[in-house]
Amino acid sequence: MEKMRELLITNGRLITWGQSNEIIEKGGLLLRDGRIADMGDSAVLTAKYPDAEQLDARGQLVMPGNICAHTHFYGAFARGMGIPGPPMKDFPDILRRLWWRLDKALLDVDVKYSALVSLVDAVKHGTTTLIDHHASPSAVNNSLDQVADAVETAGVRAALCYEVTDRNGPEEAQAGIDENIRFLHSLQERESGLLAGTFGLHASLSLSDETLAACVDATKDLATGFHIHAAEHESDEYDSLQKYDKRVIDRLADAGILGPKSIVAHAIHIDPTEKMLLRDTGTWVTHQPRSNMNNAVGASDIEGMMRLGIPVCLGNDGMGNNMWAEWKAAYFMHKQVHRDPRRANGADIARMAIDNNAALAGMFWPDLPLGKLEIGAAADVIFVDYHATTPLTTGNLPWHIIFGFESGMVTTTIAAGKVLMRDRKLLTLDEAEITARSRELAAEVWRRFEQLSG
Repeated sequence: MEKMRELLITNGRLITWGQSNEIIEKGGLLLRDGRIADMGDSAVLTAKYPDAEQLDARGQLVMPGNICAHTHFYGAFARGMGIPGPPMKDFPDILRRLWWRLDKALLDVDVKYSALVSLVDAVKHGTTTLIDHHASPSAVNNSLDQVADAVETAGVRAALCYEVTDRNGPEEAQAGIDENIRFLHSLQERESGLLAGTFGLHASLSLSDETLAACVDATKDLATGFHIHAAEHESDEYDSLQKYDKRVIDRLADAGILGPKSIVAHAIHIDPTEKMLLRDTGTWVTHQPRSNMNNAVGASDIEGMMRLGIPVCLGNDGMGNNMWAEWKAAYFMHKQVHRDPRRANGADIARMAIDNNAALAGMFWPDLPLGKLEIGAAADVIFVDYHATTPLTTGNLPWHIIFGFESGMVTTTIAAGKVLMRDRKLLTLDEAEITARSRELAAEVWRRFEQLSG
């Protein structure tokens, strides 16, 4: 019989999160076959498992890996890109002149490397689980395999989907439907356990009733939900009201898109009745504060939605996989927007980023507790080189993260029990090769981008 793989983390200051957060001083974790097999006092565990390989945390914080509820790997090549013409005046202009040209400029190899660039960023920032929303109109078929292969190479977890849209015609819409269905069926052939899937949709404003119905029909024999942008800008609501005499969330509810396995990204310009529909259908909502500020689209009512019982989660919309930057942005954004320092309490930010993100991830990996350190949970663990100069407790931890944590403090990243980065050295990804090749590919993407009309 093959001996079980064991890794014993010693001398850590464990932050357990979970239902009842604890800080365990001089703590240890035994990782075995992708899960936490034992935990407690470091010295006791060292004596109990003398043959286990040891990894000394050297007094660092040892925490669950971060989770991202909504991202776009395909946007990695946009960094530093110049957009010809006058400054983009609003979000519809940004979509037409940037994102809908960039995604069309991507070929298969660009899809792979934009994912790898994003995954380097994720591992370096301790983000071990991501929910991605992909688009590459010039390379639809098997594009999710390109992303999936990159994810498995990196060693993190990801739930993937392809963005169905009518904006490039009915043939591409059908290709998007087919790619989602093909990938969902293919998951059973992948043995890593790192991948999951859902069904991607762009937004109400780029989807006809006929296409929405075709998407729902295509999933009738699959236990899946949908992942869609909704009411990110007023234009989504205006379009729905003008064409269908319904607000966006009402339209999605009538089409059968909402539900306890579906994710709505943004939900900024929704009204109280739409919020009640989200709550009553059990639909997940994700908040992306840095992206919302960058696109000047407004601030969603995260506190009101959470008070109603809507599970609001925290994503990054492809802005970079340092999730603590999203914590900080959410904390400060809502105070500024409302000119009220009482808004966006740190405990609410933690509830989105920790509790709700873990619950959402649990929908994709239902038999594997994520986002917590406990026996039986996923062995997704990070070391954080943060040594507080003031008292650190379970009660004030969110404020330490918001005001004290910085991106470079992650020194070690582990997912499914495998060490992906140790002492800031990547072990599964060749950052130098990825960077050099991506620089070459991005130059070609930019060239094709400039040839496309905005």
